[in-house]
Amino acid sequence: MRFIITAQSDPANRSAEQTEEFDAELFKAYMRFNEEMHTAGVLVASEGLNPAAQGARIAVADGKRYVVDGPFAESKELVGGFYIIEVASLDEAIGWALRAPCGLGTDDILEVRQLTGSDDLPADLLQLIEEAAPSWSADIWQSRSREAR
Repeated sequence: MRFIITAQSDPANRSAEQTEEFDAELFKAYMRFNEEMHTAGVLVASEGLNPAAQGARIAVADGKRYVVDGPFAESKELVGGFYIIEVASLDEAIGWALRAPCGLGTDDILEVRQLTGSDDLPADLLQLIEEAAPSWSADIWQSRSREAR
């Protein structure tokens, strides 16, 4: 099973004492955690989101997409980064999340969510996926299903 662990700040935990100074030891703790998950064979991807980088928000109306204002750095629920891990259960995913370092201010809350896998979809929907996206389906969906067995 694949899970995404997203990290975000908790506005209730913001204090005047928090500083924006770079903490090399804290950063190294995050990298050691990445290394630990990689060595354990559970880490699929890990990225932080650059809060200073330009981004965009896309909305839909009447079946058409268009650009809207944002994203907004001051958002209360801005995702600071994520881990994608592959483990046997939700409990194992939670166990990894509980071991994650904290202290950047963008990681006060970790949310663990299971990603949709081929075993989660009905056969007729899998058939539509294979028809519409044969190479992607073979590389992603079918290979994951084989790996799980």
